[in-house]
Amino acid sequence: MKKLILSAALIAAFTTSAAQAAPISQKNISLEQANALAQQAIKACTTKNYQVSVTVVDRAGVVKAVQRTDNAGPHTVKASEMKAFTALSMKNASGKVMEAAQGNAGAQNLKDIPGLLLLAGGLPVKDGNEVIGAIGIGGAPGGNLDEACAQAALDNVKL
Repeated sequence: MKKLILSAALIAAFTTSAAQAAPISQKNISLEQANALAQQAIKACTTKNYQVSVTVVDRAGVVKAVQRTDNAGPHTVKASEMKAFTALSMKNASGKVMEAAQGNAGAQNLKDIPGLLLLAGGLPVKDGNEVIGAIGIGGAPGGNLDEACAQAALDNVKL
C-alpha cells in the first residue's frame, strides 16, 4: 500500500512539473513597428517645432529604435529611453506613474528605482491588452507635449 501511495505521489509530482515547464508564447514589437513609431513621433513633434529624441523599447525593455532631431539636446536621448522603460515596466503612461508617486506616499520611492523616470512622455505599446513595448519622447517644452506626440504616433501606426 505504501508503494502504491508513493508511486501515485511521484506520478503527480512529475505530471505537475511537466505542465509547469511548458514554454510561454508572448507577442513583441517588431523592428518595423518600432521604426514606424519613431518616425511618426518625430513627424508629430517636428510639425510643432519640438526638438526631441524618441526611443522605442521591446517588451523586455531593450531598445529597438532611437531617433533624435538635429537640434535636440543630448539629454533627450536618455530621457526618452527612461520614459519608455518606465511606461513598459509599469504598463502605464509615465505621466500617470509620476502622478501616482506624487499623490501616494507608498509610491514616492519609485523615483529611486534605476531606469525609471517619473515624467510624462512615455506610453506603453499594446497589442490588444498585451503590452508589447513602449515609446518614450523627451525634449518638447513639457512632458504632456512629449506624450501628445507619442500618442499621435500610436494613433498613426498600425500594430
